[in-house]
Amino acid sequence: MALPATFNDFLGNSLAVEHLRTAIAAGRLPHSLILSGPSGAGKYTLALMLTMAVECERQPRDLWSNGQSLASFCGVCTNCTRIASAANLEEQVEAAVAAREELRETDKKETRVLVQPHPDVLIIPPDPPQLLIKLGQVRTLIQRSHYLPSEAPRKIFILTAANFMKEAANSLLKVLEEPPDTVHIIILAENPGELLPTIRSRCGTVRLGALPVEEIEMLLADRRPEIQPAQRLLVARLAQGAAGKALGFDLTAYTAARADALIFIRNAAASSSGSADPDHTALFRMTETYRAGAEGQQKTAALLRSLSLLLEDLLLLSAGTPELVRNTDLRPELERLAAALSFRWIEQASRGLDQVQSGMRRNLLRNLSLDAFATQLAQS
Repeated sequence: MALPATFNDFLGNSLAVEHLRTAIAAGRLPHSLILSGPSGAGKYTLALMLTMAVECERQPRDLWSNGQSLASFCGVCTNCTRIASAANLEEQVEAAVAAREELRETDKKETRVLVQPHPDVLIIPPDPPQLLIKLGQVRTLIQRSHYLPSEAPRKIFILTAANFMKEAANSLLKVLEEPPDTVHIIILAENPGELLPTIRSRCGTVRLGALPVEEIEMLLADRRPEIQPAQRLLVARLAQGAAGKALGFDLTAYTAARADALIFIRNAAASSSGSADPDHTALFRMTETYRAGAEGQQKTAALLRSLSLLLEDLLLLSAGTPELVRNTDLRPELERLAAALSFRWIEQASRGLDQVQSGMRRNLLRNLSLDAFATQLAQS
């Protein structure tokens, strides 16, 4: 993955981006900033671009329509190219995890995953396998924040998620209260509500909003012509207004995860109606495939995401707003399921899903958690 060549190539949210560029040009970028928005909205991409604008050796400027100066980046200086090298975060994290696996067992336990493309830029992703930002990572941030920048104007720390261990969140709060003058901390959050209120109150917040479905469809027609017109609406709805998610959307993988998710809901609907025996055999055979390891973790995450979207669609149908349904190709079946399941059941299923997701972060056994969730749904 490559970063956009200029800020003008960043998809959507032009007003929010321009305000951030104005702040950088005027030297008023907050020392602590939350970039929020749905997955695929471009939070990480924008964070790197803002970092390049702060650290660029050439400090180019554009002019807004009202004559206001907008910060930019050259993309070719040493600082820019090193920061841009971290554009593929997944690849960088995999390399860091692989390097940790080569260490001795005693060292492995103490080593946290960090990505440092530049001496003054540190990227902190959730640490596998729990996928939480941990105390050791935040301690590294705090330690390095006390040193002056060595090769760039500022030290910049990018925390790529809002899910912290409790001790890590409390430690981060200390540096947010009195950040050094040369430090900027950027937190990326799909849901800022996951952050402690005391963290949110000490940060400026910029939200990247969803793009209209029609705009996403046009983008797909231009950038991904292999997607058939009948599927563009489906992908555009499932992307939830996030351009990056739409462009990288794997429809085959999603429909496979959704097929498993539908087993949960069909099983519960059969139990609720009493008209047919629920297919427990198919359900438990399916959950048995959700094993430990990185592959199982990704598969479970995909299942839970698709299940969440299906529950949202059932809720939309129950609320009388079928035009907002995302899984457009399943609308007739979803209408039948919505008629068989009560609003109370959908609400309880959503709460149960939140509990399963919390359990996944605590590294509970996946297939047992899913079995318990399925039993809960059938009995609701």
